[in-house]
Amino acid sequence: MTSGLPERLLQRRENPRRTSFLELFFDLTVIFALTRLSRAFLHDLSILGGFQVLVLLAAIWWVWFVTAWSADWFDPRAPLIVALLLWVMFGGLLMAAAVPTAFDEHALVFAVAYVAIHLGRAALLLPALRGHPLQVRTARVAIWFAVSGVLWIVGAALASVRELLWALALVMEYGLARLGWPTPRLGRSSWPDLQVNGGHLSERYQQIFIIALGELILMAGVTYSDAGFDHEHTMAFVLAFVTAVALARLYLVPAGGRVGAAIEAAGPPGSKLALLAGYLHLVMIAGVLATSVAMEMTIEDPAVRDHGHLVVGVVGPVLFLVGRILLSMLVDSHLPWARLIGVPAIIVGGFVSIGLSQLAASAIVAGILLLIVLLDAMPAMWRRESVVGSDAAPG
Repeated sequence: MTSGLPERLLQRRENPRRTSFLELFFDLTVIFALTRLSRAFLHDLSILGGFQVLVLLAAIWWVWFVTAWSADWFDPRAPLIVALLLWVMFGGLLMAAAVPTAFDEHALVFAVAYVAIHLGRAALLLPALRGHPLQVRTARVAIWFAVSGVLWIVGAALASVRELLWALALVMEYGLARLGWPTPRLGRSSWPDLQVNGGHLSERYQQIFIIALGELILMAGVTYSDAGFDHEHTMAFVLAFVTAVALARLYLVPAGGRVGAAIEAAGPPGSKLALLAGYLHLVMIAGVLATSVAMEMTIEDPAVRDHGHLVVGVVGPVLFLVGRILLSMLVDSHLPWARLIGVPAIIVGGFVSIGLSQLAASAIVAGILLLIVLLDAMPAMWRRESVVGSDAAPG
């Protein structure tokens, strides 16, 4: 343990790091936030509405990601870290509650909660980290969050430039993290300074992605329960379940479960991989969220023919696949050809679906996702058959 830092606060890097109960408890705020975001997008499928939801999602994701990253360094049983996670959780609940009107009357609630989360984290950690190198890293992050916080608060006060200023603040925050938070006189953090426990962070990524899929299943079930149990609504609900299963399989196999090993194998530069993986998980979760909205619309009115609904139903799976393809390239350094083919296939399927019911369009997309799963699994099946055949051959 590094001298000057209370032993009860810093997590020993050599110890196995599992997700704590409090971290999982904190994730409940994300479930609430995703349901609010899907409701907001469902009520406004315009380009502006989609952009606003993306901005809010990126802000909520950044709260989760920075918290997961910083919590990786500390003992979750330490009272200070417990207080920190509860502080972030309460702020996250305020942000989620404000989502439906975050660009209207409750913009200030959303912005103040967001800024208070990040600056409050620094206010708790900086005194406790006195004399430790982590204090400098925390100070760099806090200074830039104070700068971006001005954009958040001014954007909340000025409705005419709200989207622009909030988007600019997020671009600044995401970009500065990639650059190591360069700060006058304090320098920038190196990748060893930002080194994380690959197994723990990978587990957190998997858990939050499962939560995103859980929101899809939850909202599909609620919508189905309200819509009725006739033939068409039941078929739409089945398609929602099949789509969720396909997305889960495509995420987990293979690179979804190998992120942690790749981070650990890379050594200190693995923190760069962990950060990029975080950005790609945002893309994938945005895709799952859009898919959830599309499935809700399908269950609610399977016979509707609407171009806006169709676009959302195509954009969601495409966003997920793009993020997942890039994750495979990042972790395994190869292009998964089945998924590459799947992206244009889903887009073509969307064009073919023009004029068809939402139920038919969803069936086409679900069918393509299942085909991708099958094609993706074929190389592994061929290898197993080859091994079995080799073992059975006479020596």
